[in-house]
Amino acid sequence: MQVLTSLILAAFVGYIGAWYVGAIEGNFALLLFLATVVTGVYWVAERFYFLPRRSKAAEAFASSTTQRREELERMGIRPDGADDLQETRQKLLMQPWWLDWTAGLFPVILVVFLLRSFLFEPFKIPSGSMYPTLWVGDLILVNKFTYGLRLPVLNTRVTQGKAPQRGDVVVFRYPPQPNVDYIKRIVGVPGDKVAYLNKRLTVNGQPVPTTAMTDFFEEDAMRYFKQFKEKFGDNTHNVLNNNDAPAFIQGASNFQYRDKCTYSVEGVTCTVPEGNFFVMGDNRDNSLDSRYWGFVPEGNIVGRAFFIWMNFGNFKRIGAFN
Repeated sequence: MQVLTSLILAAFVGYIGAWYVGAIEGNFALLLFLATVVTGVYWVAERFYFLPRRSKAAEAFASSTTQRREELERMGIRPDGADDLQETRQKLLMQPWWLDWTAGLFPVILVVFLLRSFLFEPFKIPSGSMYPTLWVGDLILVNKFTYGLRLPVLNTRVTQGKAPQRGDVVVFRYPPQPNVDYIKRIVGVPGDKVAYLNKRLTVNGQPVPTTAMTDFFEEDAMRYFKQFKEKFGDNTHNVLNNNDAPAFIQGASNFQYRDKCTYSVEGVTCTVPEGNFFVMGDNRDNSLDSRYWGFVPEGNIVGRAFFIWMNFGNFKRIGAFN
């Protein structure tokens, strides 16, 4: 078992290492699922096979040692080593290293797996596409049950949650590369006609209400940008515009349902297909989003982002956001 366990642990380390150096595209959900299954098998084997065997061996050792001492006492010889008996018994009951690194980790891995799969998943903001709402380095929580629970790995929905709404900030699997997670704001739901022309957003022919705010200083770019408060129903949030950036979309890819979009020098107009969503970054002129690579299928949505639980560079960032 030591050799088998060593090979299994080496396979996990090798997978993580290859993922880290970019040799493969890793899948954390699959990795966590496999870790839960493997450690769970070891935990069951420990509870019902290995531990009873060690306990039996320890009891047999204690029994034989006690009998030997009783014989010595009957012969008038005072035996020593009571402490040695307890120490040896504890050693016989102790988990070997290969069970300590498998069965011993199962409860922790199981809790992480359940929390991450069905309740909340952590996510780190990697870029400035969501300024001013989310900053680079923000560590956020994603609610995974608002839109309905899904089975991990298989991604099959098992409960019916509420439908994603305009204004929701969502984490989703990037359609051109599903192993990569993206975060953007939903601005169009199925059936909507979304237009972003001359840097003004309209949905179904109605301009999204905006109010000018004080300029925002983006530390990454070391410059100020125009800031506006935007409103979807009861949801209000701030967005940025760069007056120096052109209104037209450069480099849009040939995505699915591209025929639902019309590009011009003023920007883009799209009709959102059934089962899909149109998403944009709040940093409107510094965001690769649905304007460039297309719509987000409903099945790609991981959950709704709602809380910044840490930013090691700025503790004031901690808290809920719209």
